Amino acid sequence: MSETVNATAPAAPAKPKRPKPKSMIMLGEQSAALMENARLAKERGEMVGWSTSIFPQEIAESLGLNILYPENFSAGIAARKQADPYLQMCEGPLEYNNDLCSYAKINLAYAEAMHEGGTMAMPDFLCVTNNICNQVTKWFENLSKTLNIPLFMIDTCYNYEDYVTESRVKYVRGQIEKYIKDLCEYTGKTWDEKRFQEVMEISAENKDLWIEANEMLAHKPSPMNGFDLFNYMSCMVCNRGKSSTTAILKQLISEINEHLKNGTSTYPVEEKYRVFWDGIACWPYLSHNLRTLKQYGINMVASGYVKAWALDYETNDLDGMAKAYSYCPANNNNMSTFIQRRAEALIQFQCDGMIYHVNRSCKVMDCQQIEAQRQIEAITGVPYTTFDGDQSDYRNYSEAQFETRIQGLVEVMKARKEAKENG
Repeated sequence: MSETVNATAPAAPAKPKRPKPKSMIMLGEQSAALMENARLAKERGEMVGWSTSIFPQEIAESLGLNILYPENFSAGIAARKQADPYLQMCEGPLEYNNDLCSYAKINLAYAEAMHEGGTMAMPDFLCVTNNICNQVTKWFENLSKTLNIPLFMIDTCYNYEDYVTESRVKYVRGQIEKYIKDLCEYTGKTWDEKRFQEVMEISAENKDLWIEANEMLAHKPSPMNGFDLFNYMSCMVCNRGKSSTTAILKQLISEINEHLKNGTSTYPVEEKYRVFWDGIACWPYLSHNLRTLKQYGINMVASGYVKAWALDYETNDLDGMAKAYSYCPANNNNMSTFIQRRAEALIQFQCDGMIYHVNRSCKVMDCQQIEAQRQIEAITGVPYTTFDGDQSDYRNYSEAQFETRIQGLVEVMKARKEAKENG
């Protein structure tokens, strides 16, 4: 006879939640301030801009302009599982194609539906650089047409070489100089070269701090759950030229050092395997990704995001800035650079495996992945797996597929480890 369970029996006490680290609290305050400052600026009659992620934000920061980032905002909507009405609106009444980038679909619908009533202040001008992909150009052109506001664009060239040619540097520098002139004329702001130098110095320091924080995960076991860094990215995407980002990253590094000193980690279970995550985060299912990896003791200790926000240039060199924004580490460089950086990271971070997010939204990145997988494994011997997903569209992901692919990767990583141990 089966045992009857008492439905009124008290549930097991829940594990106490770890308090948020100070750096995460500071990050939340910074994100809230970004939105609130833009809202207040609109109330005062000041201009607000929307920008693509890897745009020379140092210029608007130097002018004291409030800039918001639709890509980051769309990711936040997706992570909170609030994307569906925007996706349905974009593909329905607005008649955009399902194959468009989901960041764009969410933002295009948001701009249409919210107007002045949403939490993200509506723009008076737009800034776009096509160093991450070409779809952002059409996305922002459509916003410009729909909202009847100007679009400031900096066009970059794809780098077939592993460097930016002199002619490309001159081409982009000329556009940056024109952008400064045109933005000042449109907003009525006065250019201050001294302030520009200060902002570039802050941005350069934040670049160094961001790299340092990421590279501390090379310690084995890692003092940090790599998925945490997906959250900290927002300070580099939206606030790279602000001193508040300097404070956040210094606090984060201090917390990581404390973990190293005490032999602790924000990764909640024993670290059995270390992996590199290639591609944008799957924001709607980030918690499922983490739960699945945690089940096998897999910590994501490295990703392609590190260099994407670490724009490296001398603070008094406009040519250097033009070069840095031209050679965007995400998608604007050649296959050999793409492969080399990942192969080096697999060794530096002592990775046992690699996970490729085949992201339906980011086709330009996916096209490189297939050949990269073959070559990186040949160079390093590190096994990999792939899964189908999307950065914001929850409909393009299968929990069962992700779980099966990770299980298969674990079997290969385990066999590889045992073979190494047995010589």
